[in-house]
Amino acid sequence: MLTSETVTRDILTHHLTAFGNNDLDGIMKDYTAESEVLTPEGPLKGLAAIRKFFEDFFIAIPTGSAFEMKQLTVTGNVAYIAWASESAVAKIPMGTDTFFLEGDKIRFHTVADYRLAE
Repeated sequence: MLTSETVTRDILTHHLTAFGNNDLDGIMKDYTAESEVLTPEGPLKGLAAIRKFFEDFFIAIPTGSAFEMKQLTVTGNVAYIAWASESAVAKIPMGTDTFFLEGDKIRFHTVADYRLAE
């Protein structure tokens, strides 16, 4: 039997792999029309807004960028990551994401990073 923690780890692994590959269609499979990404600029609701968010993020962190996972914690249906990344476009010494799952989809996703332009 799959536990909520196992499902959360599986979805997180899929999400991080798709993100590292800049696989926009793969990332979007983790969300639904009801999903929300909560950012310092405000909430992004629905698939179109979330897709645009990741399109923009891939400009700062294209495939092949340096990426360091500083922390990964999964508890039940919640996953938290702290990370750092560097590309030709941006240096991000600290970023965090928290994922709240409903079933096998991300329902709420918080994201924030400290970004230095290169």
